[in-house]
Amino acid sequence: MRYVIDTSVIVDGRVTKMIENRELTGSIIIPEAVIAELEAQANFGRMTGFQGLEEIKKIREMSKELGIDVVFLGSRPSLEQIRLAKGGEIDNLIREIAEKEDAVLVTGDRIQYTVATSRGISAIYLRREVVEPEKTRIMEFFTEDTASVHLREGVPVYAKRGKIGDLKLVRVTEKPLRLEELRAIAHEILEAASQDEDSSIEIERRGVTVVQLKELRIAIAERPFSDRMEITAVRPIARASLDDYGISDELKRRFIERQRGILISGPPGAGKSTFAASVANYLMENGFMVKTMESPRDLMVKDEITQYAPLEGDMSLTADVLLLVRPDYTIYDEVRKTCDFQVFADMRLAGVGMIGVTHATRAIDAIQRMIGRVELGVIPQVVDTVIFIDRGRIEKVYELSFTVKVPHGMTEADLARPVIEVTDFETKKVEFEIYTYGEQVVVMPVEGETENRLVAYAVDSKIRDIVSVYEIRAVSNRKAVVYVPEDEIPHLIGRKGKRIKMIEDELGISIDIEPMKMEKINETVAVVEEKGKHYVIHADGLQGKSVDVYAGDSYLLTAEVGKRGIIRVRKDRDAGKAIRLALAKGEKIRLRY
Repeated sequence: MRYVIDTSVIVDGRVTKMIENRELTGSIIIPEAVIAELEAQANFGRMTGFQGLEEIKKIREMSKELGIDVVFLGSRPSLEQIRLAKGGEIDNLIREIAEKEDAVLVTGDRIQYTVATSRGISAIYLRREVVEPEKTRIMEFFTEDTASVHLREGVPVYAKRGKIGDLKLVRVTEKPLRLEELRAIAHEILEAASQDEDSSIEIERRGVTVVQLKELRIAIAERPFSDRMEITAVRPIARASLDDYGISDELKRRFIERQRGILISGPPGAGKSTFAASVANYLMENGFMVKTMESPRDLMVKDEITQYAPLEGDMSLTADVLLLVRPDYTIYDEVRKTCDFQVFADMRLAGVGMIGVTHATRAIDAIQRMIGRVELGVIPQVVDTVIFIDRGRIEKVYELSFTVKVPHGMTEADLARPVIEVTDFETKKVEFEIYTYGEQVVVMPVEGETENRLVAYAVDSKIRDIVSVYEIRAVSNRKAVVYVPEDEIPHLIGRKGKRIKMIEDELGISIDIEPMKMEKINETVAVVEEKGKHYVIHADGLQGKSVDVYAGDSYLLTAEVGKRGIIRVRKDRDAGKAIRLALAKGEKIRLRY
């Protein structure tokens, strides 16, 4: 009996198994078109090409031992036929050899089998062996606390295990992996991904293949892309809801009150995608239609949420489809390249709520990545909220707003210009200002309370013996405003302004003198209790008022009392740490208003 074998049964190793089981006897014909197809795949760096050529080598060696003839027949396909391979030109060349040689065609391609039998050619259809993702060998290296597994040619298997923010690299095996073992594992992964409905081959490039196998994101790298073959499998080890992050009701309302532009930022492995998935699920639960744009598609979201990949390899084409679908919110994972930011901005300005995931080492860096990619004036319309995640926790939340003002640190009124203010969501303090100065875009940090206190202390040391009552407000590290009773202003200024000029020269700052409004300052001792990740300061009767919070004589923060008469302060923030220290010392928490 003579057999003609096509590409599909060579790549997955079924022919070698049939030879080993003595199911193929007589002679085996390998069409030159098959060799050309595998060679082309190998030249493009695809794993299937290398695997197929290795299998042909095995077929010849096994056939020689068992006395089976192996011959190569037919002509190599032309360039035009290679271009039309997906249309069936290569398959047609293989069928013509089977028909001419009166041989049995062995194939794993159902369409090839159907066309062959319809033309009267004897054919055998080999069904693929079902490979379940859960039973692949790569899964043997995973435990419940394993975040990623790293397989590399010539070295033992390593894995990262532990909790988010506390992952440790551990050795899983002692014996180094051989190239043949890695190729077998890779082949098994590709087979499982091609057969499973919830899995897919996301990216296939020269030397690298990215596979989404159930919840595993697997990157397979080979020469020439990497110096040795390597398989990296990453799995999310945490599935969290928004409540697990301890976020405030105010931030939750910010998500659902209207469609927004939100950037979720953080370093690699910090838990950005996990948080983005929890936001997507929360929005879906609150009646919003949510879609995702991912490459690869690895967000662990509800079944109701459709996950889109780049259409024909281009996210802008995916965006065109989504603008027709019109979801309320779209999760964009990852926003990294200039084209990603432009697609994100285009969809946001079209009215779609957008949540982007981007890499950044600080919260402000996420905003800086947009500068030069999105016009400065429209950044607050594209992104109005930035959430910084580190070690699976929300470390910082910024809100962006647009205004016209004199930038912080400048004193001349004619220097007013459009400014983007970056405000801490909890304290409502402006931490950064973004504006143009000449041809440069400036991201200027606004000096914090510590520097302002030093300025206030320096001014206090100079005027305490000159006036009886005063208040000092440090505007910046170069300017302060002093409030004194109106009848004491001339005494502080001095004859022809010499006294205040001398103080300014000594301190190197500008001092404005303003009349003091003699208002009564009220003070009360507050009750503080611990609740989860927060200190809750009770301020009954002060709802809607702005109060200054002190620990002993030390100023902590200024906050607006909520409708329930409480102020919430996170324990892991500076103010929270100061409250903990004050309570440990037995100091009272006081409110001034």
